[in-house]
Amino acid sequence: MDRLGAFIKGQQLVVVSPSTSVVEVARLMAQRGVGAVPVVDGERLAGIFTERDIMIRVVAAGLDATHTSVSEVMSTDLVVASVDEGPAETMARLQKARVRHLLVLREGHLAGILSMRDLVDNELADKDEALALLNAYVHYIPVDLTPRKT
Repeated sequence: MDRLGAFIKGQQLVVVSPSTSVVEVARLMAQRGVGAVPVVDGERLAGIFTERDIMIRVVAAGLDATHTSVSEVMSTDLVVASVDEGPAETMARLQKARVRHLLVLREGHLAGILSMRDLVDNELADKDEALALLNAYVHYIPVDLTPRKT
């Protein structure tokens, strides 16, 4: 089973600073096709800003996205994991926290971000592979047709 480090290898990480306006972050998220971005203050991970934050903390709250900084509305209860952890254990952590994005750290510093979808896709691929192997075993192993002595 791969470790999270393998999932984020080569990832083009998109981050924003706490002072970035919500409208700028929303445009960046749309441009990059991502549902969440880490908020980094210098080298310190300060939070995460998600599509849900936009809907609940900005739109539903009636805030002006142009004049609201991401630090005012970002999520700060972060779900993190190490690059050395496996996907199954971290999936359970995401489900328990009821969030969809996992911040991956290497030696305490942000290394990448994964979504629940990334982990589910991996799990489904593993199950597909196991199913294919089982089907091959069941359908292609020759049956011993020699009569047994009783």
